Amino acid sequence: MSTLFIKNARVIDPKNNIDENLNIFVDNGKIAEVSKNVHSADVEIDANGMVAAPGLVDMHVHLRDPGFTQKEDIITGCNAAAAGGVTSLLAMPNTNPVVDNTEVVEYIKNKATNAKARVYIAAAVTKGLKSIEPTDIEALSKAGVIALSDDGRPVENTKFMAQAMLKAPQNNMCVLAHCEDLYLADGGKINEGEVSQKLGVKGIPAAAEDTGTAREIALAAAYNVPIHICHVSTKTSVALVRDAKARGVKVTAETAPHYFSLTQQSLLAKDADFRMNPPLRCEDDVKAIICGLQDGTLDAIATDHAPHTPQEKAYFEKAPNGSIGMETSLAVGITYLVNKGLLSLPQLINKMSLAPAKILNIPAGSLSVGENADIVIFDPNEEFTVDVNKLHGKSKNTPFKGMKLNGKVKYTVLNGNIVYKD
Repeated sequence: MSTLFIKNARVIDPKNNIDENLNIFVDNGKIAEVSKNVHSADVEIDANGMVAAPGLVDMHVHLRDPGFTQKEDIITGCNAAAAGGVTSLLAMPNTNPVVDNTEVVEYIKNKATNAKARVYIAAAVTKGLKSIEPTDIEALSKAGVIALSDDGRPVENTKFMAQAMLKAPQNNMCVLAHCEDLYLADGGKINEGEVSQKLGVKGIPAAAEDTGTAREIALAAAYNVPIHICHVSTKTSVALVRDAKARGVKVTAETAPHYFSLTQQSLLAKDADFRMNPPLRCEDDVKAIICGLQDGTLDAIATDHAPHTPQEKAYFEKAPNGSIGMETSLAVGITYLVNKGLLSLPQLINKMSLAPAKILNIPAGSLSVGENADIVIFDPNEEFTVDVNKLHGKSKNTPFKGMKLNGKVKYTVLNGNIVYKD
């Protein structure tokens, strides 16, 4: 293994309360030293004017592999991750076949061996995501699965959800909840409100998410077990999580960049790249999401990276839900949170690296000596325009296309090796 020396960087490491100009020496794929000392190394990066931070941890990613590789696959998804500074990601189970057995787990592990990011695996709570029969949690854990979720769908059978939440901690796993009442959602396409009325498109009420959030919190409280709430988008869900945390419920929660930067007004263009589930909400919801990030109610920022082909996204009402996000997440956070004085840069890095690593209980999110040398180096001031033709994954369905953002990833280091260079 070669050595790497990163010099003159503003090093931000929330775990060790570091935010100062330092050098990082990497040896044998591990962090060997973070100090003012100078080392000679096989590879040297002069990071003057740049920030060096722990590689980002995206705890909510759809790699579409196996089964939907026309949209994305494990290798291209990890290429996109590397270009966005993401060095560890959690792959969601709504593939084809669904990640509900050890054979699919082995397929993903094998294909991810040479990928440009560490791929962790979430398996389904129920077989086929159908809420009819639970999966074999012990066998999945032994195969290397670290999380459980039926993401893409809620677990409709409350008993199966409760059983998963009880079994997960015993198997060193966490449960991630897609909170949605399907009866209330009732096949809606966008947020129920003035925009859905104006467009004549069936809406999804905020209550669909909120009742789902309330159920999972009630289970966590009743059984005294942890739950993680995915992609929070409404003010009521933020309030429910805040209240639960104050009562000592073991709940953590994430939101996504589009929920603190965009509103349902974007949908007036009738562009399906702005359609995701949960949908873009109102200005009040965006303000509540930002407050939740500021006061710690929302622990993490994840992308819910959901690739679809241009053909699928061509028709506003018929298109599947989802947008891609790994290549823009850091820049959206810097542009909409840090540059507006809403979060500090160390706080943003914490929400995108250390906090998700802690929730998932994976070795990531820090630059401590001896840890894996997974590092993102970025210029927080560099402005760029999001050009879909320069993205590194297969799909182009980003709601940030054509937007000017600040914060350009310049290098991504995985295991001491440069896997992306701008």
